[in-house]
Formats: sequence, structure tokens, C-alpha cells
Amino acid sequence: MFRHLLLLLALTASLCGVANAEQKETVGNFDIHYMALGSTFLTPSIAKSYGIERSSYTGIINIAVLDTSATDSPAVPVDITGVANNLLDARIDLKFREIREGNAIYYIAEVPYRDDQEINFNIAIKHGNELNTNLQFKQKFYVE
Repeated sequence: MFRHLLLLLALTASLCGVANAEQKETVGNFDIHYMALGSTFLTPSIAKSYGIERSSYTGIINIAVLDTSATDSPAVPVDITGVANNLLDARIDLKFREIREGNAIYYIAEVPYRDDQEINFNIAIKHGNELNTNLQFKQKFYVE
């Protein structure tokens, strides 16, 4: 199912022209993959299976961390917290949920938005003593 979700997110992002839908940041021996997009890009069945509200006013943040120093760059469990701020500085605490499917581990959170709204994300990611970083990015959301 994880592969279905990632494949669906990647395909819809590319087909719909979502700029910077999936991005990667490398910190030491870790690749942090992250994506933010509107929840309506998910099919109703995928959204339901993951308990995601499918709405024109709800965005999804998806983060996975891979250990590039190990063979096959496996996913690693992390401690993750974050906040989202809009340009009016309204703060939203992100509630990440860990999802494990086979060897895959990823974290998703939902964020409300309005049409044509840019949201700044500040996400703290820790993995033992090996990784302690802040991921900062922004994403503009649109209502369909």
C-alpha cells in the first residue's frame, strides 16, 4: 500500500504540474524525502485507508528518512514534530502519524489551508544520536 501511496502522490504531482511536489534534503548519511500537496490528489480509497480527510482545504505532508550508509538505504524510524505558519503567522502544530508497510516507514500530517495560500513548514527530525535537524520549506496550496 505504501508503494501505491507514493506512486500515486508522485504521479499526480507530475501530471498536475505541482512544482516541487517531492523534494529531498541530505543531512550526513540520511536522505530526507518530503512532499506537501492537496489531499484531493489522493483517490478516495487511498485517503480512506490512511484515515486522511480528503478536502479542497486540507494538505498532506509526507516525510520519509533513509539511511544512505546502509545497504539498500533502508527507511529509519525518527522522532518528528513540526509547525506550519501561514503568512499571517497563524501557527498550526502538525500531528505526524507513523506508517509502516513492510520495510517502508514514513510520516504523514494534515494541514488546513485556504486558496492561494503559502505555508511555511518547520519540522524537527531526530534519529538517535545520528540525526538531529530542522527541515524548513514552504508550499503554496490552491483550492481546486
